[in-house]
Amino acid sequence: MRLSVTDKFLWDVYNLFSKAGNILDSAFKYPTMYNSLPGPKNPIFKRYKKEIGAREFSKLIYYLKKKGYIKVENLKNKKAILLTKDGIGKALKASFKIEKGKKRRDGRWIMIIFDIPQKHKKSRELLRSILLNLGYKMFQQSVWVSPYDISEKTERLVQMYLLDKYVKIFLIEKI
Repeated sequence: MRLSVTDKFLWDVYNLFSKAGNILDSAFKYPTMYNSLPGPKNPIFKRYKKEIGAREFSKLIYYLKKKGYIKVENLKNKKAILLTKDGIGKALKASFKIEKGKKRRDGRWIMIIFDIPQKHKKSRELLRSILLNLGYKMFQQSVWVSPYDISEKTERLVQMYLLDKYVKIFLIEKI
């Protein structure tokens, strides 16, 4: 699947954070590129400037700031990029598009069952949105299935949003 330049860039930034540290910890505060790769000298910037040109890269950064996916701030007298929660969400959606087509080799399906209380309605809606983006299909109201190899990503996201006490994940032979 072909991704837009915006999605690719955000996905690369997201991958940088996940390799540099635990992205789950970063999701609750604004992750920055300051600690590992400050300023315009970092390899992600260089690669995109080379691929799409300096002018188009400036437009991309402007667009990302305007949409609220990143913030550019001064930290310790150096420019740093801050990936916002919206930016993390956009990067995750891009990753779902990338991994959506990889079916399990063993022919098994992943089934997720959840029972989230009414007082956590927003969390339930968020989980359904995540499941749709990952490629799950609704089997029943709170039972979703997928033939794709996305169990690890599902587990990480369930833990990231603190929904693990409401969710059960199964690997099944047949539906």
